[in-house]
Amino acid sequence: MTPKRKKRMMLIGLMLAGVAVAAGFALKAFNENLMFFYTPSDVMAGEAPTGRMIRVGGLVTTGSVERQSDGLTVQFDVTDNDKTVTIQYTGILPDLFREGQGIVAHGKLQEDQLFVADEVLAKHDENYMPPEVADALKATHDAAVGGSTDKVN
Repeated sequence: MTPKRKKRMMLIGLMLAGVAVAAGFALKAFNENLMFFYTPSDVMAGEAPTGRMIRVGGLVTTGSVERQSDGLTVQFDVTDNDKTVTIQYTGILPDLFREGQGIVAHGKLQEDQLFVADEVLAKHDENYMPPEVADALKATHDAAVGGSTDKVN
């Protein structure tokens, strides 16, 4: 192999290594920013990871909203009509947040199954429910009834 060819091979090898390192960093960043949705049933079954950013959604359980003395910290339960998970949030809740309504919370699950939310999103009108919450509630209802009521033609 000539010295000129060796230089080219070395340059190509370094370029390939650079592309591989860049792809590795991109995949790592993508994986760290990926946020999955879990229902309260998934959380209670141990399927949700602890200490990682996830989304949890469902209906706010009636009578479960408790405000602490600092005025900003709120603790409430969210259900998918099967299981219930407790969510703690410090901040100002959305104006449309109320008991019996669908919400999605972004945050981290702790070891004691308490979900500490960084953000709480509430539905924006009477006909809207976050798609993940609607699908989870439908799946729970179908399982309780004994199967889906959808007909296939």
